[in-house]
This record gives sequence, C-alpha cells and structure tokens, in this order.
Amino acid sequence: MQGKRGLIMGVANDRSIAWGIARAMHGAGAELAFTYQGDAFGKRLEPLAASVGSDFMVDVDVTDDASLDTGFAALAARWPTIDFVVHAIAYSDKSELTGRFLNTSRANFKNSMDISAYSFIEVARRAHPLMKENGGTLLTLTYQGSTRVVPNYNVMGVAKAALESVTRYLANDLGPEGIRVNAISPGPMKTLAGAAIGGARKTYKFTDQNAPLGSNATLEAVGGTAVYLASDAGSCTTGEIIRVDGGFHVLGMPQPEFL
Repeated sequence: MQGKRGLIMGVANDRSIAWGIARAMHGAGAELAFTYQGDAFGKRLEPLAASVGSDFMVDVDVTDDASLDTGFAALAARWPTIDFVVHAIAYSDKSELTGRFLNTSRANFKNSMDISAYSFIEVARRAHPLMKENGGTLLTLTYQGSTRVVPNYNVMGVAKAALESVTRYLANDLGPEGIRVNAISPGPMKTLAGAAIGGARKTYKFTDQNAPLGSNATLEAVGGTAVYLASDAGSCTTGEIIRVDGGFHVLGMPQPEFL
C-alpha cells in the first residue's frame, strides 16, 4: 500500500471494523483521510486519525447530497487522485432489530436501505472520478444475514442483500475504468453497530463456538483482507463477497458438541 491513499468512512470508535481496516492500511503504508457524522463522532475519531498520521477529517451525512458533494470536493482539493474508499456505513432503528421482521415499519425500511445500501452508490458516483487515472478500489462491509435468516437482524439482512447486489452492479459498471468493487463479510463482531442487534451476545458466542476455525473474525483479519483487496495483489478481484468468518458460512448445522 506504499504510495496509495484513500478515504475511510464509518469509524465510530477503536472497536469499529472500519478502524481495524484503517489501522491495517496505515501499517501497510497507505495515507488515509476520514469522514464522520456529527461532532460526537468527530471527537472520538480525531485522536484515532492522528495515531495513523492523518489530519484530514470531514463531516459527511450520506443521506444529504450537498454534504456528500462538499466532503468529496474537500477530498479532491487535498488529493487530486485516490486509490481506495472504504464504505463502512449502515443504520437501522435499534427498536426494530429485535423481534419479528414482519413488524418492520415502512419508514425504517426506507431509511435502512438508504443509509446501508443506496449510500454506497452515491459514494461510488463521487469517488470514481478521482480514480479514473489509475483505477482504484471501492470496499464495503456486509454480513451473512443477507443470504440466511439471522434472528433479530431483520431489515438489516434485506439491506445487506441489496448492498451485495449493488456491489456486483458497480463492479460491472466501473470495471472498464480499472475500478474494483468488493464487499467483506465478517462474522459477528463486538462493535457499536453489532451491539444494537437483539441477542448479539448469543449470536457472537454461537458462531465463535461453531466456526470451523473456532473463533469469530478479528479486526486484524478483516483489516488484512481489506489490504489485499485494495493492494495490487487484488488487481483481478472484483464483484466478490469475501467472507472472513472463521468458516462459519460453510456449516449446515452446529458442531456435534454444541447440538
């Protein structure tokens, strides 16, 4: 990643998956810029950004076109070209991440889809002109609730399914420009976002026990996967959903000792 520079979107704190990716990319030699939303997240992000040698932070609301335009204009003024963007942004009303999917409200469905899936399109639309010269990489984060039913994940599963489809369509659109588009799908992780989902501790424990490798993903493992995808080693990988879940996704039933 020496000589590469890019934008990380979605660091909430030092346990965020986005932070694990940022730390790994910095360790591999990349220069980083960051977005955040609101003063509270900005204050948390500032010391983290400084620890990886970054002084570029911009407040961006992905539901606001003007905010996105302003943020990417500031990025373009700083760096005429970039090599990667990490989109680690998702949201759903916490009150609807428990109980039955049947009770999803229309308002929360629209908002969850807008922030968690559609925003990746808006980000790609603004990022790709900065990558046209040398190509680049767009990365997002998903979860297996997109293809399998996970209790309490509810509307986020539908949003992640949409996000994975967006990843494939963007990969096809932007491939001729040398831009790769991929998603990383970690297993359950102890993050701020993960804690909002009902029964999160039980889900984490179940996958930790039953994954073939005997553990959930780590920030280091997800970060290393992101480095591979954004580096020249990933130059022929696009449109993929890369699972980093200890192999849990291959199972058809729990391990015998946990039945």
